[in-house]
Amino acid sequence: MKAKDLTILVAIIGIVLMMVIPIPTWLLDVLLIINISTALMILLISMNTKDALDFSIFPAMLLITTLFRLALNISTTRNILQYGEAGHVVATFGNWVAGGEIAIGFVVFLILVVVQFIVITKGSERVAEVGARFTLDAMPGKQMSIDADLNAGLINEQQARERRQKIEREADFYGSMDGASKFVKGDAIASIIILLINLIGGFVIGMAIHGMPFGESLSTFSVLTIGDGLVSQIPALLISTAAGLIVTRAASEGNLAYDVTNQMFRYPKLLYIVAGTITLLGIGTPIGMLSTLPLAGLLVIAGYRMQNTLAKRQLQEEQMEEEQQIEEVRSPESVISLLQVDPIEFEFGYGLIPLADTQQGGDLLDRIIMIRRQCALELGLVVPVIRIRDNIQLKPNEYVIKIKGNTVARGELLLNHYLAMSPGFDDDSVIGIETTEPAFGLPAIWIDEVTKERAELSGYTVVDPPSVVATHLTEIIKRHAHELIGRQETKTLVENVRETYPALVDELIPSILSFGDVQKVLAKLLREKISIRDMVTIFETLADHGVYSKDPDILTEYVRQALSRQITQQFSQNNDTMKVITVGPSLEKKIAESVQQSDQGSYLALDPIATQTIYQKLNEQVSKQIQSGYQPIVLASPTIRMYLRQIVERTMQDIPVLSYSELEPSVEVQSIGVVNL
Repeated sequence: MKAKDLTILVAIIGIVLMMVIPIPTWLLDVLLIINISTALMILLISMNTKDALDFSIFPAMLLITTLFRLALNISTTRNILQYGEAGHVVATFGNWVAGGEIAIGFVVFLILVVVQFIVITKGSERVAEVGARFTLDAMPGKQMSIDADLNAGLINEQQARERRQKIEREADFYGSMDGASKFVKGDAIASIIILLINLIGGFVIGMAIHGMPFGESLSTFSVLTIGDGLVSQIPALLISTAAGLIVTRAASEGNLAYDVTNQMFRYPKLLYIVAGTITLLGIGTPIGMLSTLPLAGLLVIAGYRMQNTLAKRQLQEEQMEEEQQIEEVRSPESVISLLQVDPIEFEFGYGLIPLADTQQGGDLLDRIIMIRRQCALELGLVVPVIRIRDNIQLKPNEYVIKIKGNTVARGELLLNHYLAMSPGFDDDSVIGIETTEPAFGLPAIWIDEVTKERAELSGYTVVDPPSVVATHLTEIIKRHAHELIGRQETKTLVENVRETYPALVDELIPSILSFGDVQKVLAKLLREKISIRDMVTIFETLADHGVYSKDPDILTEYVRQALSRQITQQFSQNNDTMKVITVGPSLEKKIAESVQQSDQGSYLALDPIATQTIYQKLNEQVSKQIQSGYQPIVLASPTIRMYLRQIVERTMQDIPVLSYSELEPSVEVQSIGVVNL
């Protein structure tokens, strides 16, 4: 056993022996001074701790100091009753507080007892009880939070273990404080009982045993009783205050002095209000300016100095932040941040800043939120956060849309104007600036507020600049949706399905397909604007056919067939008829004969002349269908659909290519054109 451990054991045993062994007055004086010093040290430590667990030994110290104080009370009581004295410390406290008036001494002592027992001890006991209850109730939630951070990779196993240990220590600490606070309450009650014993017993013993006169006995034992009570109550009051500070400290960044100076004096202007109030109190009441003006002046000076200090501190923080940014730019690691590429960016010239500035009435941010919601409903895709920034290199009214750092679209807007698109016939009275609608490439004109009503009466489609941007951005996202879904985004979608269909996901990934295989299929569906919102059907189909083939093209065809109802409703008119351009037998035979097989899968090997001929024939039929007012849809057999799509998407990306197996039997298919070689 170490020497310090042996010292603590001997001290505890010595405290117990003090209760039964008489102690000389000189040693009693030393022990009383030690008691006061220990209580003061505990109070200072409790004021300088940042966390309650930094002083986790406090409940045990509370018991030890209470036991030590009771042992001293017994020793002083023995000396008072036996010898009529209890040392210089007790006598000094009694004479100093009483000041020759015994009644005053009793009143002061009783006030100290009331303050400790009713105010501090009672409050500390209640706070400790509530703190223990809340800590225990919060343990399951804190444990779940730690497990969630651990599963998400935000912390490692060692950090999780340390957090769990801290939670357990907090529960043990507040539970111990709840019990230890009862020691302080019992000590306050015991001090009152000891006071009565010393006073009544000493008065009787003084006259009966020591032969003192009535007045001398009353004076002697009253002073000693008051002194003994104060010597024990002052350390008890300090310990009770320390207990209250420990259990009432909330989460903070520093000790008590730091929190007080940084939170109580954070608003120096409020000191001016207090100073003005005190000055008015001195002017309007009999208190007088002599008592209030000096304090008001001190408050004004303190507020002024604090305001200057806060201004200097803020300036220093700004300078330090600028220096830190400069150091980050100079550091070799700063280049890494430049490698980050945003999935979607929207940049605009300075003339279009009012679109994004909410203070100027811009609602672009709200519209982008709606765009993300719309894409989630229509495509089943969670669109990444769109980065919005101004770019002085652009023209004032120009904007560009970037996908992964590359410009994919641009346009120009005229604020305070409206974009009007003709219904098919022009009205000469509608005059404006000719332009092109950016989303679909339609001819349009920019008109002013005066011409807007006339254009609407003439059948023009009139939209404001924010709607033009929102429509353009929506179409770009839909057109490039397949580029926005990667393996990480696929994993997010998979985890969302796992919450409700865990068996399906566990069967599919990773035993049958990997995240990369699933991502390729989803990207191919989005490339043709097929919604992936019905993830359950998609995963069911992949689980059924993924055991036979890992080719993403073949798996995509199976998934499209499983989504036949969705595809039919998407492209049919009124859900009962569909006007299509069919692929003739000669073209189907040519494509089927040009399919080549390899180790990496099948591919289409057409000569350039045949490819060009297919383009021309198909373009003729598409133009006829557009002139007739119908949406061009190409219908082919399931065996060649994906190969025909590879030909069509090179020049006519927006033309859907469907197969017979992707249509519901209830829909009526009407062929209004045939493509043959």
